[in-house]
Amino acid sequence: MSVHAFSDDALGDLDAVGLAERLAAGTVSAREAVEAAISRIEKVSGELNPMAFTAYDRARNDARDPGDSFFAGVPTVVKDNCDVQGMPTMSGTDAWAPRAAKKDGDFAAMYLATGMIPLGKSQLSEYGFSASSEHPRLGAVRNPWNADHSAGASSAGSAALVAAGAVPIAHANDGGGSIRIPAAVNGLVGLKPTRGRLAQDKMIREQPIRIVADGVVTRSVRDTAAFYREAERVHRNLALPPIGDLTRPIKRRLRVALNTTGAGRPADAETRELTEKTAALLEDLGHSVTETDVPIAPGFAADFLLYWATLAQALLTTGRPLHGRSWSRANHDNLTFGLARHARRNVHRLPGAITRLKRANAHAELFYEKYDVALTPTLATATPRIGHLDPTQDYATIIDKLQDWVAFTPWQNVTGAPAVSLPLATTASGLPQGMMFGAAPGHEALLIELAYELEQARPFAQIRD
Repeated sequence: MSVHAFSDDALGDLDAVGLAERLAAGTVSAREAVEAAISRIEKVSGELNPMAFTAYDRARNDARDPGDSFFAGVPTVVKDNCDVQGMPTMSGTDAWAPRAAKKDGDFAAMYLATGMIPLGKSQLSEYGFSASSEHPRLGAVRNPWNADHSAGASSAGSAALVAAGAVPIAHANDGGGSIRIPAAVNGLVGLKPTRGRLAQDKMIREQPIRIVADGVVTRSVRDTAAFYREAERVHRNLALPPIGDLTRPIKRRLRVALNTTGAGRPADAETRELTEKTAALLEDLGHSVTETDVPIAPGFAADFLLYWATLAQALLTTGRPLHGRSWSRANHDNLTFGLARHARRNVHRLPGAITRLKRANAHAELFYEKYDVALTPTLATATPRIGHLDPTQDYATIIDKLQDWVAFTPWQNVTGAPAVSLPLATTASGLPQGMMFGAAPGHEALLIELAYELEQARPFAQIRD
């Protein structure tokens, strides 16, 4: 039932760091790595539908002279809501005609400066609004652990490719959980960094609340750690403590807050049990775990939904001015239309919602004075089957199902704090179930070192296992 492309080629079962070391040593060439990745993408694409566009000619050309950065020659993909020179940016929709970007966006420029070679763009849900990438015309992105199930969203294509072994590392971004959600359901490491940690494109920087963060999905903690080390060498936010070169587990014992209730939609029985088992593992390792509430305001879910909906309304309003005559309002799914309608009907509530959401920062600051880390499940239930979040359903049905599933991740988007999903649990049906750890803004290093310890204590399953 699983779908993967692991084989005895130039990529083998190497993670990004392992491949980078072989490339640097000359035992594998960039050209061999790129050709192996292309072959693997082609092998899984028919069943998983992870790619928005391919750019194989560019990748082959880049492989001729990959440079000398740490990740030089490592094949990757960029999520299709980020501009890369020469590639179209479609943001998971087909509402306008594809046209090549004239230059790299700020994030892509930083990302590719680490030496990675892009093989194209990965698929996402329309504008990233849904937690499952199931487009009525573009098709669903399927989970490589079981193709009957969702690969999550919105960074679904990236996560499916990494989990299936097509590439060792891929770009993802997260406005409500979209690094952590696909990491959770595909058995990957997904760290949403602190607001402002990495370079970001102008549109994201200008949001009233900067809820979106860029990052990566990987199969190992050391890959995530190495990416942030290398990114920091390209782009350093002096307002945040550096992450540095992290290679070992954390030494000090932590005060951990355990919560399984979320933003008004608690975890189901199986997910709660899996989270409690993760808490028990932490206690076995010597950490102190206390079950408590995370300080999420009673109206948080409604306020976040209104802010999310306002982004949909803005995209529909600006579509034609930005994309010209090729833009078609009709080529959108019911979720996008429903969100925009919700925003229009509740526009009078928006100023209050934004004010209340901004107060979440102060609540988080007080919370992290008492606890070092918050432990929650990444998602409230197991991964749904394809069709459960089909965007052709009526809006009320879709949004209710989404809020039932995505009850834990948006808080860190609003507060700007970092959080990481780790593949520490497996459901009774054999699917990965991510566990999420959050920390105070600027404390990615703590999360990465804790992740090293947990990976060592409970090694992450791979599809080939």
